Amino acid sequence: MSTLQGKTIIITGAAMGLGLATAQECAAQGANLTLVDFNEKALAEAKADLATKFPKANVLTIVADVSKEEAAANYVAETVKVFGRIDGFYNNAGIEGRQAPLTSYDVDVFKKVIDINLTGVYFGMRHVIPVMQKQKYGRIVNVASVGGIRGVMNQTPYVASKHAVSGMTKNAALEYGRDGITTNAIAPGAILTPMVAEAFRQVNPADPKAAEDGYAQANPTKRLGQPSEVAKVVAFLLSEDCSYVSGQTIAIDGGESNSYGIV
Repeated sequence: MSTLQGKTIIITGAAMGLGLATAQECAAQGANLTLVDFNEKALAEAKADLATKFPKANVLTIVADVSKEEAAANYVAETVKVFGRIDGFYNNAGIEGRQAPLTSYDVDVFKKVIDINLTGVYFGMRHVIPVMQKQKYGRIVNVASVGGIRGVMNQTPYVASKHAVSGMTKNAALEYGRDGITTNAIAPGAILTPMVAEAFRQVNPADPKAAEDGYAQANPTKRLGQPSEVAKVVAFLLSEDCSYVSGQTIAIDGGESNSYGIV
């Protein structure tokens, strides 16, 4: 089994959902953690949760807007200051934006989605990679989405940003593989995070589980994925065991993205 014992991992968007699930998996494997999030209250709650479940874990928290380059530079510098190195980077922070057709999409929201989902990912890599180059070792996992490998109705900026993340991942793998750095992306499908659960509550306030079950019928597994299932894949990609997998965008969606029509 892969282990992250003693490794230092930065996780953005760490306060909830896939970020928090991965923080829990990495802590269970013995990693030192820098948790980055814009939501100060949720970040403090995440740290407290980790302290309860993994009392030996070393956890640094940093409140930051990942779309600002100075924030990325700071969370990288603070991690090196506290832990001395950066072994892994889970570049997870992102937003969905709103749902609207391409021609009527709010331009300000469009720009915000690109700023966080694409530029924020770029700023993180821009400042983490030089640290990893000096070490001659590093593992980067960017978050694309199934929206990074196919279209999603009424989510043009989200899909555009996630496709771009996938492309940037390929380029980083080409440019920095010689430095002992692997760079991959994950493409989660419908994973039952708090954000997704809230969406089902909006679809069917009286019976959100019915909305969830109906949505899951399009998936070959007939269920939604769990955050822990994504976290285990990410932990492998952040580990020493991931030494010859690079430049890939790995779908974690129960096989649904392979389908054309109902299965």
